[in-house]
Amino acid sequence: MSTQANKPLTIVATIKAKPEHVEQVKTELLKLTATSQDDQGCIQYDLHQENENSNGFVVYEIWENNECLQQHVQSPHFQNYVQVTDGMVDEFVVTEMTVIS
Repeated sequence: MSTQANKPLTIVATIKAKPEHVEQVKTELLKLTATSQDDQGCIQYDLHQENENSNGFVVYEIWENNECLQQHVQSPHFQNYVQVTDGMVDEFVVTEMTVIS
């Protein structure tokens, strides 16, 4: 029987940019996405923008395991995103999930 620890980790990050910073945040998310797709253990890393509310973004990620995710979070490109967008984002919510079916 497989446990959740043996399964890939799914991340859904919801980001709400401040209206006056939408384009800057989008640019930084695009750079982060392009680099993160090459991170060790990254299975999938996709950036989405809401159709009705252009300041809303969702990043859908799948990682081999939590260790790979933690390496990503500590990576220079992720830390750069956090630093560069400081004060430009109203909301940043991360939900961790495991596939069950």
